[in-house]
Amino acid sequence: MNRRQFLHSAATFGALTAAEFAPWQSISAATMEISDFVRGPTVKDHPLRQISSHVWMIFSPDGFPTPENQGMMCNITFVDTAKGLVVVDSGASVQIGEMAIRQLKKAFKKPVIAIINTHYHGDHWLGNHAYVDAYGDKLPRYSHPGTIKAIQGIQGNMWRTLMEQWTNQATMGTRVVPPDQPLENGAELKFGDVTLRMHHFGTVHTPFDLCVEVVEDKVMLIGDVAMDRRIANMDDGSYLGTLKAYDALEKTGCTIWLPGHGEPGADVLKWNRELFEGIYRPCEQAIKNGTALEEAKAQVLKDPRVASRARDTKGFDTNIGKYVSLAYLEAEAAGF
Repeated sequence: MNRRQFLHSAATFGALTAAEFAPWQSISAATMEISDFVRGPTVKDHPLRQISSHVWMIFSPDGFPTPENQGMMCNITFVDTAKGLVVVDSGASVQIGEMAIRQLKKAFKKPVIAIINTHYHGDHWLGNHAYVDAYGDKLPRYSHPGTIKAIQGIQGNMWRTLMEQWTNQATMGTRVVPPDQPLENGAELKFGDVTLRMHHFGTVHTPFDLCVEVVEDKVMLIGDVAMDRRIANMDDGSYLGTLKAYDALEKTGCTIWLPGHGEPGADVLKWNRELFEGIYRPCEQAIKNGTALEEAKAQVLKDPRVASRARDTKGFDTNIGKYVSLAYLEAEAAGF
């Protein structure tokens, strides 16, 4: 096992903080059964906001799950088409999904006809449960094949349990409802007047992230490939892969980037690129110079691209050490 693999294993199974991705502890079948019929409380309504001609969202102001926000930490996006509504990332619980459906029924007289889950982190797909309850088990749920396999495997119940732990059981009652329709890079879904084009760039935030282009609106739904005022969790990702993905995304002609966390806008990729360059490039130089990790971290914290963003970035103080370690290990591996 190399050093990066060791860090990844430690981060996944023992060293992550409750502020972000806490350690998963095995749960018994009895505990899972209790969760199936004991439900957490209703989530308060969050308003719909229109982003473009066809794109709407429910904005989540919080970056991490807590008992107070009941797991409401991820933006939920809707594409309004002539055929019906398409959900992109359904939220972190059945309660959040039910809240979103309440808002849709106030604003639209049309059904949800499909869900797209951008990747396998639970805040982006655990809400699927609410939609199949409301619109039937045959509701198509799309994702990358690797994401489907991950959620059908260990990631499914792991994320359900983690979300319950982080929210003090507020998400209890949520079932694992994986996506079931595979989408690869370049695939297109046409819903009358709207075309959704899929982009997959290899390992970015995870190995299987999908970005969803709303072609007619020049809007890209980027999931966690980039975030606004929050560093994307990189335990399953790659700094170099992320920077290459940004190069490709910028060539699509899109003018609005809508992230899973934070505000949409024209500068989301630029903000993330500069932050990631500020973390990765000093680590890359440290490897070339034979500099130790602690000195590399000091250089990262001095880098103006990082220092200028520290105050406004959710979870910065708690997580920057881990992100520098991951960047250092990636740069070390890239140097061989």
